[in-house]
Amino acid sequence: MTEIIAPRTEELASPLAGLEARQVSAWFGSHKVLERVSLLMAPGTVTALIGPSGCGKSTFLRILNRMHEMVRGASLAGEVLLAGQDIYHPNQRPQQVRRRIGMVFQKPNPFPAMSIYDNVISGLKLAGIKVHDKNTLVESCLRRAGLWDEVRRRLATPGGALSGGQQQRLCIARSLAVSPDVLLMDEPCSALDPTSTRRIEDTIAEISSQVTIVIVTHNMQQAQRVSQNCAFFLASENTPGHIVESGPTQRLFEEPTDPRTADYVHGRFG
Repeated sequence: MTEIIAPRTEELASPLAGLEARQVSAWFGSHKVLERVSLLMAPGTVTALIGPSGCGKSTFLRILNRMHEMVRGASLAGEVLLAGQDIYHPNQRPQQVRRRIGMVFQKPNPFPAMSIYDNVISGLKLAGIKVHDKNTLVESCLRRAGLWDEVRRRLATPGGALSGGQQQRLCIARSLAVSPDVLLMDEPCSALDPTSTRRIEDTIAEISSQVTIVIVTHNMQQAQRVSQNCAFFLASENTPGHIVESGPTQRLFEEPTDPRTADYVHGRFG
């Protein structure tokens, strides 16, 4: 298989789902790392989580799709609502939650020996999802991830042979294949060069009208470029991570209400 050309089909229209965290606190053992975090992540928007290292942003991100509970000794309190339903309700299966709320990690993690084509559809097999036309789905996901034109003639080559930026977009395509409601991104561009970073940001802009996105970033310019809403996290030696301020990105950067936010977004600390 060297190239697949399939007719594009229209996406089925479905209401977008948002996320809402209500009074979320988190611990690793007896160490409290988050304190009563509440945040609304509106459907079909990009929400950026910013703040210094160690303030709980990535922990919060992992709480949003039940990865936090996979850590030995980890615990939490509060609620996380997806389309109004608590993802931690006893009736909710973690695997199903993680299908609906996907994750793209800081370091690209495609299956290196698996072909590009099989990487895209690998999540379908894990989730037990049957698709009538895999070829069309693969093309659609790679197009949405901004990768199709670069790999269409080598879909049978290993995913590990791609560049770092291409591997990250392949991971995005793999996440999109299972039709998630939400896509979480934990510093997806931190290990990439400026050109690859721009392409990932273009991909985020392309898919943000189709899936709710929450991104952790330490790049203030990136937060301004890609997000509509922003939340500033902070922690200190005696205070767990918490949200100092949240709201529309432009307001947070241009007219923050808390001086600590102004200091951080203008590079005076952190």
